[in-house]
Amino acid sequence: MPDPGSFRQRPYDLVKEFTIALVAAALLTVGLAAVFSSPNEKPVTLARWARAAPHDFTATSVAELGGTSGTAEYGPPYTTTAGAEQKIGPVSLQRAAGVTIPINTARDFVLRPLTDAPEPPAVSAGLAAWRTAPIPRQRQWAAAYADALDKAPGGDPSQVPPGDYGPVPVLTARLLELAKTGALDGELLATGQFYQTDYTKPLLFLGDGSYLEDQARARHLAGDQWGMMNETGNYPGQPWLWLYTLWYQVEPFSSSGNADALVWGLMALLTLGFVLVPFIPGVRSIPRWTRVYRLVWRDYYRSRGTGRQP
Repeated sequence: MPDPGSFRQRPYDLVKEFTIALVAAALLTVGLAAVFSSPNEKPVTLARWARAAPHDFTATSVAELGGTSGTAEYGPPYTTTAGAEQKIGPVSLQRAAGVTIPINTARDFVLRPLTDAPEPPAVSAGLAAWRTAPIPRQRQWAAAYADALDKAPGGDPSQVPPGDYGPVPVLTARLLELAKTGALDGELLATGQFYQTDYTKPLLFLGDGSYLEDQARARHLAGDQWGMMNETGNYPGQPWLWLYTLWYQVEPFSSSGNADALVWGLMALLTLGFVLVPFIPGVRSIPRWTRVYRLVWRDYYRSRGTGRQP
C-alpha cells in the first residue's frame, strides 16, 4: 500500500471555499430573482375588492341576493339549477356527481354574514323583511334594484332613484361596510373548523363580479391573452396549466357551452393515451426508430465506440 505521504500535497482552505461559494450563489440568486422573478402581487380579497370597486361589489351582492349570479346559476356541484349541467354527448358528469358543495348565494354570501355581524336596527329590520317575504317578491326586489343600478351613473347606489327595492339597498350597503373592514373575508371562511383553509366561497363571490377578471386582464392573464404568472411559494405554479387552458382558445371548445366538460374529457383521453404509450404498438417503438436515446446518452455511446445498443 503506497505511503500517503508520498503523494503530492497542497493546502486547501475549506472554509474559504465554502464562503466564496455561498456568497457567489447568494448574489447570483438575488440578481436572477430581481431580473426574472414573477411579480409578488398582493392577494385579491373581498376587502380589497370592496375598497377598489365598491359599485361592482354592490351590483354583485344584488345578483347573489336575487339568485342571478354565475355561481347561483352554475348548477352542480354548487346548486341544483335545472338545465345548467354541462355534458359530454348525452352524459352529464355534473348531474352524476350531484351537488357536493351546496351553496345558496343569498344565504351564504349575504344574509348569514349580516346576521353573524353586529346589526344596526335598520339592518335587523331589513333581514326580517327579507326572510318573511315570498321568494318571488325577494327576486322582484333584487331585479328592480339591479336594473336601477345599471341605469345609475357609474352604477353608483347613491344615484339610484327611489323605488320598490324592499330591504335590498340596506342589506347590500351594510355588506359593503363589512367587506371594507375585512370582516366578510373571515365570515365566508368560517366553517366551524379550527383551521380555515377552504377558500371556495370567497373565490366564488369574487368570480361573480368583474373586479377579479379586470385584475387578470390587466396582467395579461385572461383566457384570450395567453399570459402566464408563476405562483409565489408554490411549485410548479401555473405553467403546467398551459396544455389544459390551450383548448379553451380553439374551436369547438371556445364557443361551446359545454367547454368545461369537453376539455376535461379531452384531457382525460390524452392522459390515458400518455399512460398507455408503452403498450401501443408503433408508438412505443418511436424512440427506437428515431434513436434519440443515442443523442441523449452520446457520451456513453462515444465511450463504447460506434457499436449498436446491446
